[in-house]
Amino acid sequence: MSEITHRELETNGIRMHVAEQGTGPLVVLCHGFPESWYSWRHQLAALSAAGFHAVAPDMRGYGRTDAPAEIEAYTLCHLVGDMVDLVGALGETSAVIAGHDWGAPVAWHAALMRPDVFRAVIGLSVPYRPRGPVRPTTAMPRTDDTVFYQLYFQTPGVAEAELEQDVRATIRRLAYGGSGDAPARETIAMVPRQGGFLQYMTDPETLPPWLTAADVEFYAGELARTGFRGGLNWYRNLRRNWELDAPWRGQPVRQPSLFIAGSRDGVLRFPAAQSQLDAFPKTLPGLRGSHIVEGAGHWVQQERPAEVNKLLIDFLRGL
Repeated sequence: MSEITHRELETNGIRMHVAEQGTGPLVVLCHGFPESWYSWRHQLAALSAAGFHAVAPDMRGYGRTDAPAEIEAYTLCHLVGDMVDLVGALGETSAVIAGHDWGAPVAWHAALMRPDVFRAVIGLSVPYRPRGPVRPTTAMPRTDDTVFYQLYFQTPGVAEAELEQDVRATIRRLAYGGSGDAPARETIAMVPRQGGFLQYMTDPETLPPWLTAADVEFYAGELARTGFRGGLNWYRNLRRNWELDAPWRGQPVRQPSLFIAGSRDGVLRFPAAQSQLDAFPKTLPGLRGSHIVEGAGHWVQQERPAEVNKLLIDFLRGL
């Protein structure tokens, strides 16, 4: 079996680092926040062995990919444009695109905006959400004492200062706190106005079985070098994304699609999540499966790689 290889490509005006393995039909794997191509390490080998060319980029703002300084350079249009250009830079004209966490909206919108390039789509953790009638930040929950974490991320410098204070501890807290191994808590998405995003997240004495010290060191090494600003800038374009998304309001994603999430993923407890899942027959008419992996949390493809790999490969072979 081939090994993972790395290279840099020109995509949409930036240099993009990709990890890739295998030959065959192209599958592009988009990571989320605050992650890396490395989040797909278990999928690259499995997809390669199944006869696919699996490519996991460091997304815009992350790892060894360029991180433009301007906040407005991180809209969904930029991120989808990166993926369209990546397909061409790899010498292909079409691909299946998959995304986890923030990578899922990129994948859903890539399929929505460029059905000529992306012949099928897979979303992990974050359901497809068509454009709503109001700006998303105006609908996010807030109380006298807390705000939704995506609102906390809006002011440049605030979340950076917290997350970069001890990057290794941040990675441990986020990995454990979002996983199926951590105790459930109702306030997972709410940040105390007098506290921070990590305030209620435990730094575990023992790492969960799916995460090694070497894994933590890889993520921490990348984020200590780059900082968190690039990834946080994705959140700072929620209003712009809503405005730019207007031409596609009401449009479903028609290509063959697949959704996977962990049963203990906090995203599924967000206020709109159940209505988004219930709307799949209308918003994803090509849906071929919606799978909830029992006991897994937010990092589903890392926590349950064998189960997720089987679902991915079965879907891809069925195209």
